[in-house]
Amino acid sequence: MPFFSTEELNRIFSPNTNSINPSLQLDSFRVKSYLSTMKRMLVVLIVLLNTTWSTAQSLQISQLFDSVYVVTTYNTLETGPFPANCMYVLTTEGAILIDSPWDTTQIIPLIDSIQVWHNQSVVFCLATHFHDDRTGGFNLLNELGIPTYSTTLTQTYCKERGEGIATHTFSADTTFEIGGVEFETYFPGAGHAPDNIVVWFPYWGILYGGCFVKSTESKNLGFTGDADIASWKAAILAVKKRYKQPNYIIPGHQDWLSTRSLQHTLKLLEENKP
Repeated sequence: MPFFSTEELNRIFSPNTNSINPSLQLDSFRVKSYLSTMKRMLVVLIVLLNTTWSTAQSLQISQLFDSVYVVTTYNTLETGPFPANCMYVLTTEGAILIDSPWDTTQIIPLIDSIQVWHNQSVVFCLATHFHDDRTGGFNLLNELGIPTYSTTLTQTYCKERGEGIATHTFSADTTFEIGGVEFETYFPGAGHAPDNIVVWFPYWGILYGGCFVKSTESKNLGFTGDADIASWKAAILAVKKRYKQPNYIIPGHQDWLSTRSLQHTLKLLEENKP
């Protein structure tokens, strides 16, 4: 950011207005650069103010590592505002998004925030199952020309239920490499939904569980209208065996600070046997 002394700043702006002082003799490039930077800082400030949790329209962004962020948006249920998590990762080719925000009014603010804070565009979005808290933003992302991905099974359910459809599909567990960041998808079996997958980022040891994994804050299994309770336990055990010591486990909803969410999900399943 170009540096100006207090005296120079007083010369830039007229004392009682917000306009540029016409008598300014400072280098014009420095002034334009300064104003451009201040404008960007103002945008960031506005975004930060909007990320404060206050209503169901809020957007919260939390940093896990230098390049990894958890995004929380809210939707209103009968019990009030309820949070949903998604995640983005910065790469040398742009930002990758795992699941779209549940509150679709926050998709554009999220894309803008990533552009302002990181000077990156979103270049990829993957949904972890077909429910609208994962795929709800696909239609808009498709309109914006952002590539969207899901399994072929997820796409089948999206077509049946009228949810957003990905522009790209894959039929088996897949390893992606985008801009120097590698991650893999894994289908452990039906659980919360018949098509739920998890995403593993080996460099950081991050397991993104989506709604397949319940937060330790959860008191029950939540929505089970599409769940396979009988197979969910085996699927959780398969994930625990495959990813033994994750640094973070990101559930689809509520708090994500505990790494005991897989164990907690097993506990809830034991309490809710069919």
